[in-house]
Amino acid sequence: MTLALRDPLAPLRFAPKMSRRQEKLETSVSRQIHLVGFWSVEAVTRSRATRLTHPGPSPRLRRMRLAYHVMSAPVPLGLLFLAASPSGLRYLEFMDRRSLKRTIASHEASDPGTVWEPSLRDLRPLADQLDDYMSGARREIDWPLDPHGDDLSLAVWQALRKVPYGATCTVASLARAVGQPRNLRAVAQAVLTNPLAILVPCHRVLGADGKPSNYVGGLPRKKFLLGIEQRFHRMGGLDDNRVIGDLIRRVPRVPARVTPARVTPVRVAARSATKKRAAAVPAASRTATSLKAPKKRPR
Repeated sequence: MTLALRDPLAPLRFAPKMSRRQEKLETSVSRQIHLVGFWSVEAVTRSRATRLTHPGPSPRLRRMRLAYHVMSAPVPLGLLFLAASPSGLRYLEFMDRRSLKRTIASHEASDPGTVWEPSLRDLRPLADQLDDYMSGARREIDWPLDPHGDDLSLAVWQALRKVPYGATCTVASLARAVGQPRNLRAVAQAVLTNPLAILVPCHRVLGADGKPSNYVGGLPRKKFLLGIEQRFHRMGGLDDNRVIGDLIRRVPRVPARVTPARVTPVRVAARSATKKRAAAVPAASRTATSLKAPKKRPR
């Protein structure tokens, strides 16, 4: 019995011609099989699936954590809402009689799936710096920022941070600083939508007439912040009690008023009676009495 030998090259001769993409794919798979030592394509596929599978959720799909804190500020500022991400401060807003739940809910659209956690430990140093700023002990707040916005808004906020303490600017100067001198409306909108009040000093932007104009927290708050900066900017630093001395010099001294003594009817009657007695004594007796020799003292 004769055994027919199978031609090993027969499948390759009669196989359809492959495209270049299929040839490259087959070459890469064959090379991986040769290098790694697998005996089949199925083993390579299983190894790829094992290596690419992450044990937990993807890092890009993890929920972002925002730590928040509510601090009290002098009137008319009221309550301040602070929220920070791991990269820096995300929000500093005036609550304006809103509840904490409504304040957080207003950011759900921009930060979906965010985990909000109260954290006094993370934001207490920032609250202390803000207190020092309100009292004039600090001019610059040193804290990393993490605002979100379009390119123009980020450029405007960065330009606002360059406005020095106690100085002011206008929307037109900001537009020229960011290279958009004709786009005044967009620059003004970026100023009004500033999410980091006080730290990004949008209260230093005045109107074209040089007077305080619209502000994200209202005109009374803007005037209050400008008044703080103008007052302490003229005073200088807090060394050697300059602030206290300047305040004492500025307070006008009221002259002391001498309150006259109350004259009662009894005192008036006694004075008039004494005058009458003195007038009744004759002048001669007064002279004789005055010329009498002094009495000798007994030894």
